[in-house]
Amino acid sequence: MNYVVYTTEPFDKRVEKLENEEKERLDKLYPKLAENPFVGDQLQYKHLREKRLKEKRVYYLVYEDLKAVLIVAISGKKDQQTTINHIINNFDMYREYLERLLDEI
Repeated sequence: MNYVVYTTEPFDKRVEKLENEEKERLDKLYPKLAENPFVGDQLQYKHLREKRLKEKRVYYLVYEDLKAVLIVAISGKKDQQTTINHIINNFDMYREYLERLLDEI
């Protein structure tokens, strides 16, 4: 069964500022995550993953029980640990956000 892929508003705003080539790479990533959300590298927790796209890293959370993926951040190598820490500190908020999105369907 395929997963549904969602993004957060801060992620979407960050994507708007990317170069077209980077946006095209992201567009190719979404269907891959829907098919197999575990394609990226696991980070500290089973459901926290990252996928490298050249010099950028895309961070996402996999919710097996909801059959959903929430893409939460994109960063460069410099901001990697700060971004990961922010995601970990906000696990509950991200889950609530995703559950609200799913309720709207």
